[in-house]
Amino acid sequence: YYITMHVLYILLLILSVDCLSLSEIPSTPDSDNLSEEARIRVLDALLRTKRARNRSYIEKILQLDDPSARRINNKVAQNIIKRLKTIYHNTVRPLEDAYGFHFMGHPSISDAEFNAKPMILFLGPWSTGKSTMINYLVGMGQDKQLHTGAQPTTTDFTVVMHGKEPRSIEGIVLTSDSSKPFSQLEKFGQNFLERFVGLELPHKLLELATFVDTPGIIENRKQQERGYPFNDVIQWYVDRADLIFVVFDPTKLDVGVELETLFHKLKGRESMIRLVLNKADSIQIHELMRVYGALFWNLAPLVNVTESPRIYVGSFWPEPYRVNTSLHLFMHEEVSLLHDINDAIENSLHNKIARLRQHAVNVRIHALLVDKYLAIYTRQKAMSSGVKREVIQSEIINHPNKYHIYSSLYHEINISRYDVPPPEKYKEFFSHHPITSFKALNTYCGMFGGCAMSNIERSISSDLPALLSSITYEKHEPRSSPQPTKKVCDKPDGSCYKPKTKDKEQKPTVSKATEKQAEADGETVTKKPNINPKYHKNNYKKPIAH
Repeated sequence: YYITMHVLYILLLILSVDCLSLSEIPSTPDSDNLSEEARIRVLDALLRTKRARNRSYIEKILQLDDPSARRINNKVAQNIIKRLKTIYHNTVRPLEDAYGFHFMGHPSISDAEFNAKPMILFLGPWSTGKSTMINYLVGMGQDKQLHTGAQPTTTDFTVVMHGKEPRSIEGIVLTSDSSKPFSQLEKFGQNFLERFVGLELPHKLLELATFVDTPGIIENRKQQERGYPFNDVIQWYVDRADLIFVVFDPTKLDVGVELETLFHKLKGRESMIRLVLNKADSIQIHELMRVYGALFWNLAPLVNVTESPRIYVGSFWPEPYRVNTSLHLFMHEEVSLLHDINDAIENSLHNKIARLRQHAVNVRIHALLVDKYLAIYTRQKAMSSGVKREVIQSEIINHPNKYHIYSSLYHEINISRYDVPPPEKYKEFFSHHPITSFKALNTYCGMFGGCAMSNIERSISSDLPALLSSITYEKHEPRSSPQPTKKVCDKPDGSCYKPKTKDKEQKPTVSKATEKQAEADGETVTKKPNINPKYHKNNYKKPIAH
């Protein structure tokens, strides 16, 4: 029975792809010693290779064959990144350290984050095809691809990045490498680092972007069972991602607590979110319309924007599309998705400038708020003699509206009330860092460096916007080739000839002294062309043929 089933399986494989025979298996020194089961696996891999989709359009859209065709000038990019580091360390970082902004849940920006490639993040329920999409886009081989399956297979946060040789890197090593932007992930604990893996591959697309695969969301599992703060880790990746794909499939459209928490973490990043309805060729066309509408209905309460995020419908893996499906629709959607990835790579430098500017705005608001708390405390302490400082601090922290702290902040220039943190956050902040541990803003002024607040305001209003306008793209115009001279056939005998091109007319020249003398005598001077005597027809000697 065992032998019969294997023979039938071999026959089915042969008939499925143009009568491919076992003789097409590549010959190796040990090919004669291979078992029948091993030969079947090799044949199955060969059949998959022959059935795989053509990837040429992926490389063409992402311009992997000619990266210099549309990339930003490398020298310009390096100069802008260098300028970003200078602005951050000279104007933003001093106020950030002086008022403990990193204690508000906003860590400092490392130099590795400025140098990092754009990050493309994949989120969504389990077994919806996140890992398979990354394998398909990057074009990984069978032995180098991310593990996939129908069951929940991805339990780690996997960072797929560029490397000279394929290798896997442990999370502890990644966070210890200062050249990579993952050092801040150490704060999530040892349990997370055991679930954090890096994968380096020598692929052209990974030279331009980094892909992050995340564990699938399982609604019947509590967050505490993961052993690390899953939502906080997701928030860290979301804050640094240039493009976010939330992947669904037709069988997993339910919205639970964990998925609702995930969309709550995506607030403020709606422009970077792209929804993907994967495995769309597994259902019929009329069922696909119902599933598409159900996905909209379930996600509408979670995405509170006027225009819903873009939803891509398709089947993103190397296998061919199934029959009786919307082939042209799926191909069009895949091309649009690839253009989105291409735009994310192009706009990565713009995103870095915008993030630094938003970070500087938040630092400025935090410094102004702490300074106002400190000013109210100093005034109340001078008016209330004999009252303990702890009592005064507690009164100000618990009742900030009584002292008009927030209302006075809204009158500052370029302050939006929607960017100001709520008073509850500052209750927790001042419980660990007393008001008296900070200094007033006017103390951070120097004779040559100016005031810290003035410097960060200048960076927000002029320096960073000027960097955006300084970004230039390389233009590659095709070289104009000389057009061949057309033949003219106007002779009586019907023969053709190439007409001679007329030389450019040389402007006749004459010396100024001769001109003045002619004007004085009332004569006209015939101007002769200025010809080098070396090339005059009388002085030109024909070269001797050896």
